[in-house]
Amino acid sequence: MDIISNLLSYGMWVGIVLIIAGFIALVKGADWLVDGASAIAKRFGISDLVIGLTVVAFGTSMPEFMVNMVSVAEGTTDLAITNILGSNIINTFVILGLTALVYPVVSQKRSRDFDIPLSIIAGILVFAFVAVNSPFGEVGRGISRFGGIILLVLFCYFLYNTFRHAKDHPDDGPTEEVPDKEITVRRALCLILAGLVGLVVGGEMIVKSAVDLATRMGVSEAIIGLTIVALGTSLPELATSVIAATKHNSDIALGNVVGSNIFNVFFVLGTSAAVLPLPAYDGIELDAWMAAVGSMLVWLFVKTNREREIKRWGGAILLLVYAGYLTYRLLNV
Repeated sequence: MDIISNLLSYGMWVGIVLIIAGFIALVKGADWLVDGASAIAKRFGISDLVIGLTVVAFGTSMPEFMVNMVSVAEGTTDLAITNILGSNIINTFVILGLTALVYPVVSQKRSRDFDIPLSIIAGILVFAFVAVNSPFGEVGRGISRFGGIILLVLFCYFLYNTFRHAKDHPDDGPTEEVPDKEITVRRALCLILAGLVGLVVGGEMIVKSAVDLATRMGVSEAIIGLTIVALGTSLPELATSVIAATKHNSDIALGNVVGSNIFNVFFVLGTSAAVLPLPAYDGIELDAWMAAVGSMLVWLFVKTNREREIKRWGGAILLLVYAGYLTYRLLNV
């Protein structure tokens, strides 16, 4: 968008304002899209369970997805990868860490036995893709189109397993909350349209402003993606998880974070790489490994105590590990 480019010429502070405005547009756009699509789905008699597992779940990943699609279209592949790795790292270490400090995070059996192990596999797969040269010639080290297709196939398996589990165990733990407001079809369509516009405009504002900010500050797009962009796209999960913890519904927090991490890697990163191969950047091995280690720590915490929860000391460890990682990353740009 030429308007955004022209505004960025006025200076760094304009870029920061545009990033904030972009995040607001992304979050509101995702909310409107979910509300409108859920209302349409209900009109067709689709159950809340199915809506929660599809429309709402996809909607919460729309900020990351749109930022990645714009990044791929603009050719800023570093931002596309770091948006996902950074979001998953923040989801695990910061969001779960803060949530556990508020109230111990309880785990469901499904999370312990399937979701968390799958999120570990997701992190290890990304690390494997970026640590060795691709045999398909599209990129040296990085995620090739074939790698993206592998991630999408695993995402389909995740969806199939999730639907099957939900059908067999309808009362087994919380699902995504489905908006229950009565909305007319006309208003629902307007919400969907407004949501799509908000997502596209917000994504454009964030990507172009982030690239401009990185250039002005003399740092890489990867660092901006790992910090500012990743934190911004993780704000919905942060708000949802902390509020859930204050109400002692911390199992919702764990489900939101782990589910978001799986969606981010298998769906968002898989789609991005299938559209355009994503080459590695300096330091990507550490970032990919941290994403995997975060899930490993969560699995270890919930498996090593009788209550099967992340206790407050576990939350403190997650936050300390993230602080150490971020300090090292910023000092070695």
